[in-house]
Amino acid sequence: MDRKFWLLRGLRFAFFAALFIVVVGLVTRELWNQLMPFLFHLPIISLPQTFGLLLLSRILFGGFRGGGRPGGWARKRREWQQRMAGRLEHLSPEAREKFRQQMRSRCSMGWNPAADPATQASQPAG
Repeated sequence: MDRKFWLLRGLRFAFFAALFIVVVGLVTRELWNQLMPFLFHLPIISLPQTFGLLLLSRILFGGFRGGGRPGGWARKRREWQQRMAGRLEHLSPEAREKFRQQMRSRCSMGWNPAADPATQASQPAG
């Protein structure tokens, strides 16, 4: 009985996994065939071409190393911030402030002028 239970459970999982893949393929094909020929004058695609397109997009954008893990980008950002904080700790206060000013001038591109302390002091409070 136990073997039969696990066999049926495995078959049920395989069936629903295959069904999910086919439904995703059909939805993607329909979206492509309804939008792309009219918007960009691209050809209509078949279901095997849709699966190829999904596989290609996974390779190009997602990878096969678990690149879609939740919080992956946040973890990398936090690690980068910790590395930068460690590097800044070894600088003197003058060198640290000089580095911050250089980064503001190089990276701000005028998007946030309020972040510059010199402009905040010259602006009237209102």
